[in-house]
Order: sequence, then C-alpha cells, then structure tokens
Amino acid sequence: MAMASSEQKHSAPPLRASWLAGLWRMLARSWAFILFFASFFLFWEYAIDLFGIPAYILPRPSEIVTRGWADIDRLLYYTYVTAVESVLGYLVAIVIAVPLGLAIAFSSFLRRTIYPFFVSLEMTPKIAFAPLFISWLGFGLLPKVIIVFLVCFFPVVLNAILAFGSLSEELVRFIRATGASPLRAFFKVRLPAALPQCFVGFKYAAINATVGATIAEFIGSDQGLGFYIQIVTGNMRPDLAFAGIFLLTLLGLALFGAVTLVEHWVIPWHISQRRSR
Repeated sequence: MAMASSEQKHSAPPLRASWLAGLWRMLARSWAFILFFASFFLFWEYAIDLFGIPAYILPRPSEIVTRGWADIDRLLYYTYVTAVESVLGYLVAIVIAVPLGLAIAFSSFLRRTIYPFFVSLEMTPKIAFAPLFISWLGFGLLPKVIIVFLVCFFPVVLNAILAFGSLSEELVRFIRATGASPLRAFFKVRLPAALPQCFVGFKYAAINATVGATIAEFIGSDQGLGFYIQIVTGNMRPDLAFAGIFLLTLLGLALFGAVTLVEHWVIPWHISQRRSR
C-alpha cells in the first residue's frame, strides 16, 4: 500500500506537467488567432469615435459586454435553450444519417432511388419548411429539433454515402486476400477508411446546427437566442442583440470544437490529424 501511494505521488506531477505542456502548445499554436481577434475588437472599440458611428447603429464591444452582463441570467437561459435544440437535432441527424448512408452505399437499388431524392432535397432550402413545422407542432421544442435535424441530416448522409462507397480497389483486394469475414472487414478496414470523410459531414453539420435553431426561433418561438435577438432588435437595443450574437458564435464554436476533439480522439492516425499537431 505504501509503495502504491508513493507511485501515485510520483506519477501526479508528470501528468500535471503533461497537461500544462499540452495547454501551452495549444495556446502557442493559437497566438495568431488570438492576436487577430484582439486587434479586431480594439479597432472596433476605437473606430466608433474615430468615424462618429452612433451607438444605436453599432455599439462598442465594451458596451456590449456591460449591457449583456446586466442581462446575463436571461442570456444564459436562452443560450441553454438554443444549445439543447442544436445538440438534440444534431445527434438525431447523426444517429439516423450514418446507418442510412451506409445502407445506400451498399445497395444499388437505394442509390438509384433514395440517393437522387436526397440530393434534390439538399438543394431545397430547409428553412422553407420551418413555418410549416411551427404551424403543425406549435412553439415547443419539437419543431426546432426537427428543423435542426433537417439542416444537419443531409451533409451527414451525403458524406456518409461518399465515405462508405469510395473504398479504394487496393483495400478491396486486400480484404479479399485476407479471407476476413464481412463483419470483421467492416470494422477493421471499411469503417476506419470511411471515418475521415464522415467527420467532414459531422463538422459541416455542426456549423449548421445553431443556424437552424436560430432561424427556427426567429420564425416562431418564445425563448432561445434567436427569439432574444429578434425582441431586443425590435426594441432598438443593438448592444443586447450583439451580446446574443456573441453567445451564438461561442455556442457554434463549442459544438464545432467538440466534434473536432472527437475527431482527434477517434482518428489520430489520419494525415489531417498528424499535420495539426
């Protein structure tokens, strides 16, 4: 027992040092990004006086932070509402789209029937369906989740079809030469080969998720950041509208960042992940 506790004491500092080193490397890689945004907001802050822009048209970032902080309770609650709508619709889209994309990739009948239908629907603005869902289902959570699902579903399913249907001929011959069972070949070769292209769809859908939730809230809602921005804009409060927009941006970045972290964890061997280190 004494030896075990001694080993834990000795292993803790290296783990902490490794975590700090990883954080420092991340900050070192992001210095240009941080510098750009710091310069952008500084220019914005002082350009208001320089060009004589009225506050009711474009408020200063410091005013946006001050007024937003005064209404932080409502902003955080509406951020939570929009986050729930975005994440639920996004996850449902992935759960349905990936197996369906796999089925279409391996079925010539589905490729001739459902695949052209999906391509046609992808060309249709999904937001056009939003008023219908609101009128059918009311102002609750379900219509927002459906709209987020629609804007996330098609990028995921189309990239999944491309991913599972684009296995190189060399890998196909390798699978046949090994004599592996179809199930083992799928999990050992086909799925890892398809994951990089699937994550393209996952990340594109993550970008769309908050967009779909916000527009659904614009059309018909009594809560959420889209509803908040619409109300404060109607009350001529651009400072609060920008506060809502900033939180929407952070929410979208958080969802995209979470998908990127999962990608780093799931496919660390891919060339895109090795180049980003």
